[in-house]
Amino acid sequence: MKKVLKVVAWLLGIALLIVAGVATWINFAPAPVYDPPTIPELTVEVTPERVAQGAKIASMQCVICHTGSDGKLSGQQIKDAPKAFGKFYSANITKHPDRGIGKWTDGEIYYFLRTSLRKDGRFASPAMPKFPKATDEDLYSVIAWLRSDDQRLEPSDRGSHPQELTFLAKGLMKFVFKPYPFPTQPIALPDTTNAVELGRYLATGLYGCYDCHSADFATNNALEPEKSVGFFGGGNPMLDMEGNVMPSANISPDPETGIGSWTEEQFVQTVKHGRRPDGTSIRYPMLPHTPLTDGEVKAIYAYLRTVPPIKNKVDRPVFD
Repeated sequence: MKKVLKVVAWLLGIALLIVAGVATWINFAPAPVYDPPTIPELTVEVTPERVAQGAKIASMQCVICHTGSDGKLSGQQIKDAPKAFGKFYSANITKHPDRGIGKWTDGEIYYFLRTSLRKDGRFASPAMPKFPKATDEDLYSVIAWLRSDDQRLEPSDRGSHPQELTFLAKGLMKFVFKPYPFPTQPIALPDTTNAVELGRYLATGLYGCYDCHSADFATNNALEPEKSVGFFGGGNPMLDMEGNVMPSANISPDPETGIGSWTEEQFVQTVKHGRRPDGTSIRYPMLPHTPLTDGEVKAIYAYLRTVPPIKNKVDRPVFD
């Protein structure tokens, strides 16, 4: 019996040493660096139409997080990032050659937006939106805007702040969060005359509405959004700017707990102007999406009508 206990104690000791070693590696080893990718040769033609479309996309996907205290897109702390992951900071994406992305080629920007990998193999923070399903043309438009004369993109010498990751975030970076595969085929614009297809693209491919409005960022599926847990059923525990938990709304077509009873016009008023059917205003982290056209919002509405309804009553707190 004593011999058995000694063996068990010995095995437990080894197991504890292994666990301690793995924990030490997670906490102190640097973030994974992947093999430098093969960057595509790409030169984006900068046209007024592309700059305008890129500015529109950036106003809803880039500007809020990347605007620094100098008024340029020089980066800042992402204050509504989950505290369990640590402190995240957006990068300087101005034209500064060293501290911004002034030296990046069009191909490097395109590859990064698709996969979240930089040319040296470094992986972007989990807080950075990824665009594995956005169309080529929309990403070309973002690149054209980054090359434009928008004053917010003028060079800023502010350095990008390093991420301050918790043990949990470091573990996820090493084992769970991985670069997305680079597309092997061009991604074309959907049929814009088909409201449901256009809405699907806007809600799951370009603007990622499902990302916030599904159950949790950790269980979302960027490559197959429809497989995300609680797809559009809300309840994602997001934070407002004061750090209060503000669960995302259920926008599935459930008539009781979602938006199944909303009219198209009520949806347009809420998304574009921030006014719900009951007269209350939406609040951060949801913002009015005024750059969207009525047609685009109506397309999203048409698509959401086709999503399986989820009965999930989301209790949203009221703060003074």
